[in-house]
Amino acid sequence: MKIKQYETSQLNDIKALFKNTFTDSEGETEGKMVSELAYEALTTSDGKDVYGFVAMDGDTLAGSIVFTRLTPANGAEAFLLSPVAVSTSYQKQGVGSTLINVALEVLKNEGVELVFTYGDPNYYGRVSFKQISEDVVKAPCKLSFPEGWLGQSLVSDEVSPIEGETGCVAAMNKPEIW
Repeated sequence: MKIKQYETSQLNDIKALFKNTFTDSEGETEGKMVSELAYEALTTSDGKDVYGFVAMDGDTLAGSIVFTRLTPANGAEAFLLSPVAVSTSYQKQGVGSTLINVALEVLKNEGVELVFTYGDPNYYGRVSFKQISEDVVKAPCKLSFPEGWLGQSLVSDEVSPIEGETGCVAAMNKPEIW
């Protein structure tokens, strides 16, 4: 399995991966929404505000992950991990964890200090994400599932409190996804 930054020639395959994976697990409506979210994040965000990674098994796209810039009030270099997908036939083989860990190492080497996500605490806890209260760092939109607001510092042991509002790229600034 090779983990690398995506190439624009892979955009349609990435969109299909997200659609198929989320349709299999969550239904057609969710598959369509998440695939469009990933595609929009990768195609409309400024280049300095987005990272996309793929897990390749030879010529087969096994997984993909997207990170978009998060802008906390203190100016910290921060990104939001969302979404991530692993092809149904590659799940439960460590592809997702490997993809996340390799991507986090790249972001750390690029000077990123903080990474957040909004998802399953049990899944993301396996890759060092911890629940974050909005008293510590406010999410960019109102959370429908506050227990799913997770974060980690790439430069210290914990996420220090940051006062004020947090912004995000346009693709992620949609209350319905939060």
